[in-house]
Amino acid sequence: MKNPESPADNLLTAEDDALSLSCDAWRRVMEGLGEPRFRADQICQWIYGHKVFDYHEMSSLSKSLRERLCGTVLMTLPILIQDRRSRDGTRKYLWQMADGSRVESVLLDHGGHRTACISSQVGCPLACTFCATGTLGFARNLTPGEIVGQFLMMERRVLDAGLGPGINNVVFMGMGEPLLNERNVFESIRALNHPKMRNLGARHITISTSGIVPGIEDLADFEIPLRLSISLHAPNDELRSRLMPINRKYPLSRLVEALRLYRRRTGERITIEYAMIDGVNDAPQMAYEMAALLDGLDPYINLIPYNPIPMRPDLRRSPEGRVKAFCAALSELHIEFEVRKERGADIMAACGQLAAVKAQGPAR
Repeated sequence: MKNPESPADNLLTAEDDALSLSCDAWRRVMEGLGEPRFRADQICQWIYGHKVFDYHEMSSLSKSLRERLCGTVLMTLPILIQDRRSRDGTRKYLWQMADGSRVESVLLDHGGHRTACISSQVGCPLACTFCATGTLGFARNLTPGEIVGQFLMMERRVLDAGLGPGINNVVFMGMGEPLLNERNVFESIRALNHPKMRNLGARHITISTSGIVPGIEDLADFEIPLRLSISLHAPNDELRSRLMPINRKYPLSRLVEALRLYRRRTGERITIEYAMIDGVNDAPQMAYEMAALLDGLDPYINLIPYNPIPMRPDLRRSPEGRVKAFCAALSELHIEFEVRKERGADIMAACGQLAAVKAQGPAR
């Protein structure tokens, strides 16, 4: 499956990156080394179950195999550059990849129930006007191993700190547009979901997209029934194209058509993300427009208090009164919604605030 919208195709091979390998790929590596296939399952358990990333520490493998693996399959991990903790317990991590590229990911803790918000690209090509990541420009796609590596390194930190069994959910809501890196994102999801690897349930995995129609159509046929969120933020083409330039390529009529296809094929309910920006998209009339646009989809609306960014001092969060009026309109229309509680804004870890210094690194 290849998405023509992807700016780069950078899936690494077995010789390059251990964390980019699927379970079947590990089995092929074992066969190539003259080892039984079950050794692949053992290696996956060490990496994804025990969070052991040094072959020499994989004690169930022979010394000979451990030495050969060191020279055959590189174990390349993100390097932690910064760990910041919010007053509400949210943590933001700055990671550096092997080529010097940097991305951020976020760990949300809801009373011991943890969600990892991970990045899929270095920077982002979409340039949404209210998003800090969009100001960075696009450098490259992350590999499956770089995506999975964020999750595994965060989970190891949770386990090392004795904070419980690990991470419960993963959301692709960090830096970048996941459906413009479809192949690598899907491979990372397969690794996280595979019973011999991380074994994270499909219902605990969410992709959030700005509306990449071909990717949504592919997701409708994806073998893992994960959750889908749509960053909508405006109920009409005129406003949405101003806020989100990708709307000029995939206008709302095409987006809604793709969502109807997804709903028919999967039966899954779609979440709509809507950032409340003062005087821009928060008039009650826009709630009625959104209801008409999404009629028949039975969506769940997630209203997000806009998180200010230094690059756009002209944009402000909707005041409480305007939010209440918008909510009243949705209630009148019998549309299910919630107002998301702000998390991590004091460390620039909330939605739309991730900006890892400057997107850097060669495109690949």
